[in-house]
Amino acid sequence: MLRWSASILAVLILGTAGAGYLYYQHLNANLETDDLNLGEHRAPAPTPNSAGQTPLNILLIGSDARDSKENQKLGGAKETFGGPPLADVQMLLHLSADRSNMSVISMPRDTLLTIPKCTDPDDGKVYEETGPRAMTNESLGRGGPGCTVATWERLTNIHIDHFMMVDFSGVVSMADAIGGVPVCVDKNIHSRDSKGHGSGLKLEKGTTKVKGEQALQWLRTRYGFEDGSDIARAKAQHMYMNSLVRMLRENTGLTSPGRLMNLADNATRALKVDPGIGSVKKLYDLGNELKKVSPERTTMTTMPFEYSGSRVVPKPGDAEQLFRLVRDDIALDGKDDRKKPKEKLSDDPAAPDAEIALQVRNGTRTATEPPASGRASAVAKLLARKGFAKAAPDAASALTEARTVIRFPTVDLEGDAQRVAKSLGIPLSSVKKSTDVSGITLVVGADWREGDRPEKPKKRDDATPDSADAMNGSDKKACMKVDPNFTW
Repeated sequence: MLRWSASILAVLILGTAGAGYLYYQHLNANLETDDLNLGEHRAPAPTPNSAGQTPLNILLIGSDARDSKENQKLGGAKETFGGPPLADVQMLLHLSADRSNMSVISMPRDTLLTIPKCTDPDDGKVYEETGPRAMTNESLGRGGPGCTVATWERLTNIHIDHFMMVDFSGVVSMADAIGGVPVCVDKNIHSRDSKGHGSGLKLEKGTTKVKGEQALQWLRTRYGFEDGSDIARAKAQHMYMNSLVRMLRENTGLTSPGRLMNLADNATRALKVDPGIGSVKKLYDLGNELKKVSPERTTMTTMPFEYSGSRVVPKPGDAEQLFRLVRDDIALDGKDDRKKPKEKLSDDPAAPDAEIALQVRNGTRTATEPPASGRASAVAKLLARKGFAKAAPDAASALTEARTVIRFPTVDLEGDAQRVAKSLGIPLSSVKKSTDVSGITLVVGADWREGDRPEKPKKRDDATPDSADAMNGSDKKACMKVDPNFTW
């Protein structure tokens, strides 16, 4: 969308430099920005690949805020007017380091998890960490989108680079500016029951191009799609996004300069973003990165879950597997051609064990298990017995790390870090350079919740779990199944 919007800007700037500049400034003024992360801790940044490239992770947030007359009219639910906004749509978009593929993970809005401590950047209000059964969509009302980002990083240990947030009226205005997006249902549908529940979506069987308020209804529909759950709603959202991307790539309906200008204006008004992409130029550059991936290499998924009463929690094993694939930049379509990298010894000799200073942190927490108590202290004592007299536990909050890792900030410490790894039987591939640490830091992972050494890794399975319900971006035959109780 941003790429085509920018093309009309280029024409304007080349044709009438003054008018083009004023229009460019107008679009920049449309954009709202907010802090990226309001938590106290960040997930570690990914290690660049052999070509020096790094992946890009963007959190897409749909807000249900009833903070304007237009949003109140579109959203209904008068009892929520003036209340804190909820992040009812959350999708993590992962662009691979080599820009060959893209993955999307949706998280159901009623996922139960721990929301970390967040500080509102506007008024300084501090929201303390919640218990493990807070609903993920409540994170937005705890200081803004930066708290939703912090919540994702806490759960997944995936480093998030940017966020984009849109509300009800934003969806409607952009859908109108685009000219509609084709969607499909396998029966006539009317999303409304006798008690008034439902989005009001009314479509005939087959494919319809939805725009404006009807597009918003499609994205919000739960009653009438499959089993009436948020999971079915996420699937409908994936279909809409896939169809939207295919349409934009084909430039369908966007040949008119006037329509492009309208799209540019509506898109910048509709979005709230972090400062890292808080200008038209930065959004244009991001659009150029995203357009490198074809629909065939785009995979939509939903976080594997299991029910906990009427809510859901991350599914043990499967959810962490999906998060790990994204952290390790492994394509969810299974088409990566990867060779196991050879372990390389550092050219920098290690200092004597007794002189190597390092901190030990507890990273044993997972999406489904609390941290193992006292692991940082226990491993620090183990290292001391092995001769690493300067090993010390870090009392900071527990992290989430699937496998034990040793990080070092500068090349002159690589040999020392590798020496620590060798003494513990940790593979050299788990020794990583990172600017997120100030000295050698051993993070005890979920593979080492007890005992004197990490569990020996099993043969790694890099397949996307079936429970992630993966959908390929090129699937033009996708069609939502309609509950017979909501047909007409």
